[in-house]
Amino acid sequence: MQAPRLALLKRLFDLCAGLCALVLLLLPGFLLCALVALTSKGPVFYWSDRVGQHNRIFRMPKFRTMKMGTPAVATHLLSNPQAHLTPIGGFLRRSSLDELPQLWSILMGDMSLVGPRPALFNQEDLIELRTQAGVQGLLPGLTGWAQINGRDELPVPDKVRLDVEYLHRQSFFFDLNILWLTALKVVRREGVSH
Repeated sequence: MQAPRLALLKRLFDLCAGLCALVLLLLPGFLLCALVALTSKGPVFYWSDRVGQHNRIFRMPKFRTMKMGTPAVATHLLSNPQAHLTPIGGFLRRSSLDELPQLWSILMGDMSLVGPRPALFNQEDLIELRTQAGVQGLLPGLTGWAQINGRDELPVPDKVRLDVEYLHRQSFFFDLNILWLTALKVVRREGVSH
């Protein structure tokens, strides 16, 4: 499939699937908002600066899983990540429910359902390697090829290698396969280290 047609099909699928998911998850989303608000001080959502397509910075929401005052770095860089979790933060992360607010970023066009996970603004090594490999031209995703092949456990060069593989293998059916494999990983809670 030609790139412009694939991009259009992907955007239409993102919009349709994102709107359907938003409707289906509205009630559970309100319940999660209440749980986050009742179990720790601070806002329900955590908005982080992320690196999007063509290295453009955008604000990405997640349910807040960390206590207020936690440094804005990748979780694996914290000396004791568990000490920073809110009472329900661990559950939200293990179940990947903290990711649900990213539907907003998908509907706004900052993200896609499938693509490389958006780097934090300060993950310079990841950003540089992705830029050198041409991956920065892809829209970041809620899930991706690297996510289902190791997620938090992967070293940065391996993530980029898998992102490059996705860049070259992109297709609508490959995206559907990644979404299916992601659902299986989430149910099995595979690849989550924090």
